[in-house]
Amino acid sequence: MPATGTVTVNLTTAQGNIGMELDRSVSPCTVNAVEHMASEGYYNDTVCHRITTSGIYVLQCGDPSSTGAGGPGFSFANEYPTDEATDLTTPVIYERGTIAMANAGADTNGSQFFLNYEDSPLAPNYTYFGQITEEGLATLDAIAEVGTEGGTGDGAPAQEVRIESAAVA
Repeated sequence: MPATGTVTVNLTTAQGNIGMELDRSVSPCTVNAVEHMASEGYYNDTVCHRITTSGIYVLQCGDPSSTGAGGPGFSFANEYPTDEATDLTTPVIYERGTIAMANAGADTNGSQFFLNYEDSPLAPNYTYFGQITEEGLATLDAIAEVGTEGGTGDGAPAQEVRIESAAVA
């Protein structure tokens, strides 16, 4: 498994393209898993099921069931920053433009990931693995502006965000 270099994955949605530059040097296992799932069509025709608009600012994608509970049938260990954190209870800032794995606890990474469209303070329990392109951030800003169903701070996007395709460039 390569531990250096980057991988480009382009998500195509009705709202626009979201380019992702995945960084093997910080999270090689995560990048390898996401690259593999994208190249096999795993993310194609999946819905980004969650957006948060208060406290943390993320769009969560990668669940084929669109419930927040789905995954690929395998899991893998956390990587950066979890593997370097001395205190997993003190929040760190996941900066605007970062991509991290969503999980249900330690070492439960699967297929779900979140895209930070604003700085978000979170415990360092979520593996960082890349950056969103400028075009992707413009798309995310447009998605976030529409908000959530029912106007709550955490829920399904008010306008469906479907990944039509995820292509490894």
